[in-house]
Amino acid sequence: MFQINDNYQKLPGSYLFSTIAKKVAAFSEANPDKSIIRLGIGDVTQPIAPAIIEAMHHAVDEMADAKTFRGYAPDLGYEFLRKAISDHDYKARGCDISADEIFVSDGAKSDSGNIQEIFSTENRIAVCDPVYPVYVDSNVMAGRTGTYDASTGMWSNVIYMPCTRENGFVPEFPKETPDMIYLCFPNNPTGTTITKAQLQEWVDYANKVGAVIFYDGAYEAYISETDVAHSIYECEGAKTCAIELKSFSKNAGFTGVRLGYTVVPKELKCGDVSLHGMWARRHGTKFNGAPYIIQRAGEAVYSEAGKAQLKEQVAYYMKNARTIKSGLKEAGFEVYGGVNAPYIWLKTPDQMTSWEFFDYLLENANVVGTPGSGFGPSGEGYFRLTAFGSYENTVAALERIKTL
Repeated sequence: MFQINDNYQKLPGSYLFSTIAKKVAAFSEANPDKSIIRLGIGDVTQPIAPAIIEAMHHAVDEMADAKTFRGYAPDLGYEFLRKAISDHDYKARGCDISADEIFVSDGAKSDSGNIQEIFSTENRIAVCDPVYPVYVDSNVMAGRTGTYDASTGMWSNVIYMPCTRENGFVPEFPKETPDMIYLCFPNNPTGTTITKAQLQEWVDYANKVGAVIFYDGAYEAYISETDVAHSIYECEGAKTCAIELKSFSKNAGFTGVRLGYTVVPKELKCGDVSLHGMWARRHGTKFNGAPYIIQRAGEAVYSEAGKAQLKEQVAYYMKNARTIKSGLKEAGFEVYGGVNAPYIWLKTPDQMTSWEFFDYLLENANVVGTPGSGFGPSGEGYFRLTAFGSYENTVAALERIKTL
């Protein structure tokens, strides 16, 4: 009889946001008269910028003409997009990343879950705690995390790096030596970040101990402070220890369109084995390339009109973030984030657990957020709100919360 991958059975419950969706759906069915404001999942609400839509329309027209029709995309990405990424996201910032070190995909979530495939299951991972659930869950599926302790919410073979208010929600070097280190800055869910000097220390540490860093820069476009790096490759030595994952979802509104990329430098090796070559082999075997129409849309992100329009969208969401943060502070909440990221991280009131506060907020204010415990054990007692709603809904949600 066939066998299954038992590692999937180790996962506790559903994926975090699937659980939230089910709870909200049940509440809506029981209370059809209630108007729910969703500030939970980090999904954008503003329409795709005009310059990008124009590029998509043009690409659609090309697909209708036999002379310009495109079939399978190059599995690593079209040269026009890879060059645009290299020029604007890296060379413009002094980072020596070439177009052929960039792998275009259908989103950073896919890449962050898939990248672990090219590494041994004997490797130990280190994660910030709290953290984006995909990092841990994908390693559970691979059989790398050991056993789960429901009482602590921790896996026996995962090295947790607690990010708490005592350390400013910034991870410290772990006492145990990891092989794979996941870093996300600006951070999801806490909204906090680290300086370029602090990031350089992580690069130096990884090179010293022989670890690889997976650097998730999905929220790079929201950085406002000058001493925060936009790419890990701004740090000396990063090309020999770091893989960077980037997304078009939050900076360009591509959550429903799907586009991202991963950078694997040619200098990054395990002994004599090139990780760049391994990822190219995996990518080419399991992925048929992002659609031509979407890659042309991605190229338009870097046009002068596209950059200007997206700057306005980022400012719109960050206005929401400031509104949420200031409003919650006025209401007496302990609040973090909202400066370099579109996330607000707040302490739950009255010693409520994060899921108790989720239910309380849903039932009494009809507002949806994300329980901090869903991001890891150190997230217990905290709650995440996103700034990706409309400004009107953001203000309305705050008014409801203030009346509680």
